Amino acid sequence: MSNKMNQMQNKNNAGLRFSQKAVWRCILGLIIVIFGIFVYFLNQVDKTELVVRTGQTFEKAEVTEILQDNLEENGTRVGEQRVRVHMLTGVRKGEDLEITSSSGYLFGAVCKVGMKVIVMQSVAGETTIASVYTQDREWVIYIFAALYLLALCVIGGRQGIKGCIGLVFTFFCVIFVYLPMIYRNISPFGAAVFVCFITTLVTMYMIGGATRKTIAATLGTVAGVVIAGISAQLFSMASGITGYNVSDIETLMTLWNTNGIQVGGLLFSGLLISCLGAVMDVAMSVATSLHEIKEKSSDISAKEIFKSGINIGRDMIGTMSNTLILAYVGGSLGLVMVIYAYSYQMHQILNMYSMAIEIMRGISGTMGIILTVPITSLIMSFLLTRKNKE
Repeated sequence: MSNKMNQMQNKNNAGLRFSQKAVWRCILGLIIVIFGIFVYFLNQVDKTELVVRTGQTFEKAEVTEILQDNLEENGTRVGEQRVRVHMLTGVRKGEDLEITSSSGYLFGAVCKVGMKVIVMQSVAGETTIASVYTQDREWVIYIFAALYLLALCVIGGRQGIKGCIGLVFTFFCVIFVYLPMIYRNISPFGAAVFVCFITTLVTMYMIGGATRKTIAATLGTVAGVVIAGISAQLFSMASGITGYNVSDIETLMTLWNTNGIQVGGLLFSGLLISCLGAVMDVAMSVATSLHEIKEKSSDISAKEIFKSGINIGRDMIGTMSNTLILAYVGGSLGLVMVIYAYSYQMHQILNMYSMAIEIMRGISGTMGIILTVPITSLIMSFLLTRKNKE
């Protein structure tokens, strides 16, 4: 009799678990549909035409002959090359064109026979004006991106695949959520916080599932990036550095004049997105460690969990702070080299807008990482002990 009752109870429990999973999948599917509709309508924007490009296209071609080279006897290149290319795409596909290629570092390419290039052409009737824009390197980008994703999935296994999906989703949100929101005159800071929240939520759910550590890591990450942004705002108010002191402000001001985009907030919103990965790493590592500690010692108190989180996070703070600051330094090595070569004075260096912005990014991003540890530890200690109290 008891065996039958146990079997019936097991069946009831299995049915309950199945119904809960079914309900959760329906809710998850509904959220995905609503998010997809939101993204679709968000991207229905009429962009202002800033540059008239009627008739101008960028097409693929192959260099078939070097008609006139620009190589000097001393090995330098002066002026431009004159080459013949076979068009592979566009309205001139299949035709051979004689065009020029400059020797600039940012425009043109040192052409060789057989090289694949991108041709910038303007077609008006039978008249075609064209020049080599740059070397065609799409296949290189695709191959290395595929190798990266393959290594991530093979070595990382199931978690690597989930991380890959989270990475793709993050890039999707930046391009199709963050940028349209900015273009619609939404606050850059608010848009960055929103994107950080949804990307963190999805990434953490993919890695950790619907668990308490996922909740704690998500909340800790959002708090960390917001603190980084507030720290940058305070630095800005105290030092006089604003989002209008960036190097490409002249181009950005065109967007402000034509569409009213809040270009001044892009500097601070970009800071939130740039430090998101490091903060997310720290938050999930602390949450996972504390979850394992609780699993091994079920009678541990909230205070002890919090102290363990602080101790665990101290080593992470040191390494991740170096990682973030070195990333900013590596991105501005050109500026550092110029400062070293021209022997700038210390007062001059510290008061340069570009240097002050990099210092602000490093300090504010590191501040977000540091405070993520106690915040995540506090949330995790509450969630882990709350179940026992209930």
